[in-house]
Amino acid sequence: MPLLQSWRWFGPNDPISLQQIKATGIEGIVTSLHHIPYGELWTEDEIMQRKNIVEQAGFTWCVVESVPVYEDIKKRTGNYQLYIENYKQTLRNLGKCGITTVCYNFMPAFDWLRTNLQKQLPDGTYVSEFQMIAIAAFDLFVLKRRGAEQDYTSEQIKQAEEWYKKLSESELNQLMQTLLLSLPGTDKPLTLEFIATSIEEYRNISSQQFKENLLLFIKEIAPVAEENGIRLAVHPDDPPRPVFGLPRVVSSIDDLRDIINAYPSIYNGITLCTGSLGAGFHNNCTTIAGELAPYVHFAHLRNVMRDPLGNFQEVSLFHGDVDIPSVMKMLILEEEKRKKQGRNDWQIPLRPDHGNLMLDDIGRKYYPGYSLYGRLKNIAELRGLEKGMRYAMGL
Repeated sequence: MPLLQSWRWFGPNDPISLQQIKATGIEGIVTSLHHIPYGELWTEDEIMQRKNIVEQAGFTWCVVESVPVYEDIKKRTGNYQLYIENYKQTLRNLGKCGITTVCYNFMPAFDWLRTNLQKQLPDGTYVSEFQMIAIAAFDLFVLKRRGAEQDYTSEQIKQAEEWYKKLSESELNQLMQTLLLSLPGTDKPLTLEFIATSIEEYRNISSQQFKENLLLFIKEIAPVAEENGIRLAVHPDDPPRPVFGLPRVVSSIDDLRDIINAYPSIYNGITLCTGSLGAGFHNNCTTIAGELAPYVHFAHLRNVMRDPLGNFQEVSLFHGDVDIPSVMKMLILEEEKRKKQGRNDWQIPLRPDHGNLMLDDIGRKYYPGYSLYGRLKNIAELRGLEKGMRYAMGL
């Protein structure tokens, strides 16, 4: 049997309906209770309401993406212990409702970062990109973060200043709005002051301490997940490197090893996101998929082009620096191995990640990367790739 093909759906307010998703041929829905504020408990009633909607449309709710981690937990400040208890009870409630896979991330302040959401490719489609010069210019000359100069070389500072001086007011506003989209859900106004405050709150938290906060969190929630039959799948940092002085601790194979070793259990695993990991020049997604395969509980497959300076842009599935076919092979082999071992969790949910904005989707309002046709193209290509590889492997 193939990997469990799934699709991320943002709930009833998603511009793409479950009826439209049905036409893609996928089986599983990846969704979350986005209307519940971060840190609050997910009740069984709320979970079942969403599950019933998904199942009545003919799907299974195969992965929660995500149960967000409240910022107090990441910093271990304020009422973080209360929020951890809420998280544990949410996991128990999800288990009672038959949801068995939970994706989460531990990125500080920003859930992900891009500097341009409208990079046009030669084929006329649009993707997102990340340019270090834009990050440096914003950091140094807009945020004016204390100590920012220490994070860049003199040449980078010079180039960033020259780039910044050429920015028009509208271009600067566009950059700010792009960065604001990366902030997690909050009821606070998304302003420059809010960004600066969010970053400042992490000033005295080193990467070592931040990783310790993550590992302590895992040691608290993983036993609960195990007791309730839930596979935890931490999502890698996007991008997988420090930005604006913020620590990043889910960015490499060593980080993922530390996470798995924090609570050695098959229920403490990872989300294999080839786009997030692949944006790091230091990462080889095939190596990561091969070594950590038993702990891969969810897979996001997309591709990027990257360089040693930290720049990257999204591209079509087979035209980037990530060897997607070799990663697919690792996932197929792992799934077959799990079946032979008699594991109940042998099937790995796979979803197309960000898709190129194309065709009639251009000009429509979608959450960046989550248009219809681009992801439809990706799932068709992934389906064909998997089927062809299984045929060649005699599976």
